[in-house]
Amino acid sequence: MTACSSEPYAVKYFEMPTVAGQEEIYIVNHGWHTGIVVPAKKIKNQLPQLRERFGDIPYIEFGWGDKDYYQAKEITSGLTLNAILWPTESVIHAVAVPKKADKYFTNSTVEILCLSGREYSSLLRFISESFYKDGHGKILQLKGGIYGNSQFYKGVGNFYFMNTCNKWTAKGLKSAGMDISPTFKLTAGSIMDYIKEYRQAKTIDSTGHSNAAPPRPIPVECR
Repeated sequence: MTACSSEPYAVKYFEMPTVAGQEEIYIVNHGWHTGIVVPAKKIKNQLPQLRERFGDIPYIEFGWGDKDYYQAKEITSGLTLNAILWPTESVIHAVAVPKKADKYFTNSTVEILCLSGREYSSLLRFISESFYKDGHGKILQLKGGIYGNSQFYKGVGNFYFMNTCNKWTAKGLKSAGMDISPTFKLTAGSIMDYIKEYRQAKTIDSTGHSNAAPPRPIPVECR
């Protein structure tokens, strides 16, 4: 039960004075799996092979998961049990998103979050460090992805029942400075519930005082 220390690790976020969020990201719930959609420019600068693969696109969605299960054309009970019960290799799924995620993933639940520049840089570092890199710092391309213009890459860390794709998303949110404990964020619903609850936590009573004030409120709209 080494879930708390499972790779990839959340990036340590150093608290700074809160500034207006300007970087718009999206958390997408695909039903059993969540992904993180970010503007493509800066992450392509960090990982040039993404630019070579996807060209001039405005956004990229990233997801992390079990190597065999995630890439399988047909899901079997054997693949499912193996992914859940045993630590297995991981992959990163990268998807070209040609427009804002809430307009593109119309059949999925999408939450919009606005990050400061420091929060955004910390999140991008987490995503970048989730990719396996060879001795030359290059990421390793695997099979084509499962929807849209997408690609699989070798990931860092092992997937198992206490280190899921959704826990990876939670680690990303923590890396961006959110007040979230990834340990038991194992389902897509737990991620989306956290975001909704966090939005609702800061309530103002009739005297103008906050009944519940979380350390970092999530802006609804980017400025």
